[in-house]
Amino acid sequence: MDRDPAIGVLELNSIARGIICTDVMAKAAPVNVALSQTICPGKYLVMITGDEDPVRESMDVGRHYAGNYLVDDILIPNIHEQVVPAVSAVQELAGLDSVGIIETFSVAGTILAADAACKAAGIRLIEVRLANGLGGKAYLTMSGELPDVEAAIAAGVAVLEPAMLVRQEIIPAPHSDMESILT
Repeated sequence: MDRDPAIGVLELNSIARGIICTDVMAKAAPVNVALSQTICPGKYLVMITGDEDPVRESMDVGRHYAGNYLVDDILIPNIHEQVVPAVSAVQELAGLDSVGIIETFSVAGTILAADAACKAAGIRLIEVRLANGLGGKAYLTMSGELPDVEAAIAAGVAVLEPAMLVRQEIIPAPHSDMESILT
């Protein structure tokens, strides 16, 4: 599977400046714009993918143009292959084992937690939901064998600043209706 090995994310508190940042970031280096959209509550999210050096260069330009409108940013050089599709809500879910949920106050933190969870254990990300319709919160859902979900939750929570974590939950044996609810 071809994939971009690095991801960069800017979260801004100005929609207009977010659109400008998307343009200058796309022009700064050969990167792919994975997301450029409004998020709740009135913020803007830009996500780029590509090789590490171009992503780093593009992020530097984006941070510069964001200026005081920058809320948060992250760069993950070796993003796990499940994260970007889960953010785009295009993950296939073939059955449901135990379910894990991490809810945060931070879009960037949720992406970091998703990456750490995937790298820590053999889980499948179901979705990474970023702030839309959530009052600025974000969350991720995952499925796998119970010990893997427990390890993934622990790893995801460990990368978060304590004030950014809202809640973590595990459903050891979800009801069969949960698959259609979570996808």
